[in-house]
Amino acid sequence: MAEETKNIVDKVDEESAVGTEAEANSNPLESEIVNLKQQLETKELEAKNNYDRWLRQTAELDNFKKRTARERDEAIRLANEVLIKDLLPVVDNLERAVAHASGGGNGKPLAEGVEMVLRQFLDVLTKHGAIQMLAVGQPFDPAKHEAMTQVESADHEPNSVVEEHQKGYLFRDRLLRPALVSVAKAPGTKEKKNGQSKVENGPSDD
Repeated sequence: MAEETKNIVDKVDEESAVGTEAEANSNPLESEIVNLKQQLETKELEAKNNYDRWLRQTAELDNFKKRTARERDEAIRLANEVLIKDLLPVVDNLERAVAHASGGGNGKPLAEGVEMVLRQFLDVLTKHGAIQMLAVGQPFDPAKHEAMTQVESADHEPNSVVEEHQKGYLFRDRLLRPALVSVAKAPGTKEKKNGQSKVENGPSDD
């Protein structure tokens, strides 16, 4: 009987030892699982914060684009308003010139009035950055001039502008419109087969 009791106690102790060993072996795994769960929660929180930050930055960028567009449109509107306001006196003088011409009399005062209005109009253009280019007497420049014809001339340098059909303009140092010109060529230069002699424009021309 005593021996059986001893065997039972030994068996219980053995099972207890096995359980303790199993528990000891399972604790590192459970710790690793807990650690991984914590890391996952941390990463999920970080991802959520990053997503929220991205949403805010996207909204701020969209608002910035809209604000910039409004400011650009407002700047253009104000610039046009200033230009139109500066042109109103020109319109006033033209109306006065027309009214004066309707009253009869010779045409000299009218011509003088129109010339004055033209000068005033050019002053407004210059004030806003549009400047007439001088073409006659200048060497032909395909970046500024568009040749209509070539004219034989012994009084002008070959490939120089001898006549201006339409003035060219620069706007803040950029070409706004090329001048339409006639270009000199040496007397006796052969014309093209179609009977029209045109200067060869550079590669910058269309």
